[in-house]
Amino acid sequence: MKLLAISDTYIPYEYMRQGLMPLAAHGVEVEVRRWEHASLIELQQANLAIEQGGPDAVELPAALLAGVDAFQIVVVQFAPIGQRFLEAATSLRVIGVMRGGTENVVLEQATVRNICVLNTPGRNARAVAECTLGLMLAEIRNLARSHAGLRAGQWLRDFPNSAEIPELCGKTVGLVGYGAVGQLVAHYLEAFGSQIVACDPYFQGDPAPAQLVTLDELLCRADVVSLHARLTPESEHLIGARELALMKRSAVLVNTARSGLVDEAALIDALQSRTIMGAAIDVFDHEPLAADHPLLKLDNVTVTPHLAGSTIDAFRNSPRLTADHLIRLLDGQERVPIVNGIRPVW
Repeated sequence: MKLLAISDTYIPYEYMRQGLMPLAAHGVEVEVRRWEHASLIELQQANLAIEQGGPDAVELPAALLAGVDAFQIVVVQFAPIGQRFLEAATSLRVIGVMRGGTENVVLEQATVRNICVLNTPGRNARAVAECTLGLMLAEIRNLARSHAGLRAGQWLRDFPNSAEIPELCGKTVGLVGYGAVGQLVAHYLEAFGSQIVACDPYFQGDPAPAQLVTLDELLCRADVVSLHARLTPESEHLIGARELALMKRSAVLVNTARSGLVDEAALIDALQSRTIMGAAIDVFDHEPLAADHPLLKLDNVTVTPHLAGSTIDAFRNSPRLTADHLIRLLDGQERVPIVNGIRPVW
């Protein structure tokens, strides 16, 4: 059995090769090919184009498709598996995606072809959760603004939230989406002494330490609203002008998930009008941000360049986690994160 892995700038060739090495003991021959970009920014732009326009919005180099009909398994992180790829990969039985989302795969066509698609849920959950907590603190405690002020020779003590600077202890934090990232954030906040509410219509089980509520109740109660939902057609612009108006004027919005969850124009209006106190944002509709972007002109927002999930640990561990899922799939085990309900016939 042959597996084609496509590395990228975030998960380079050697990480991919080493992480997938355990598959050799299960009769899988692994070949790694490089999807090259001049910089991380170029890769992020390609990924954003795929998220917004689908897998066929970005075309892979012809060299990456050479001889793909010989492979039964393909493993990627950001590389798109579009219609052209599927048409060429006539022997394909499994597509493994090294992240939680499968936006870079033409899922419907793969399902029609009876191809199993699996993901790697939670592979960078800890990285995103830790960054989320950092952004919460940076925004409510004015850490980034203070740092920038000192570098500019200013000893700042007056901020947009000067009358409302809180501690997380005793405050209510609302988590929109309660998967792997949201649950980690909840446990971190529990240690801070926060009250935690969460909204997730797909969650099953015991939500402790969070209390499950409706989205509207969460928005009305929370001092900090943090987004951790998956972006789907149903969740696009989940947070718009109506939802922002439900939030407390002293509340802060944090987004380390997907930009499409928020109506960016409505958020800018809410920040400019002080409908909400502030925001901390890691993801944007157009990346990188233009120098004249309205968010960069506001004094009540903390922005970071789409780095929440980007830790060396997350990238090194992703191929190994995917290899573990594939080994369980090959062994016929049940606990495999298949996203389209299809088990391969070898």
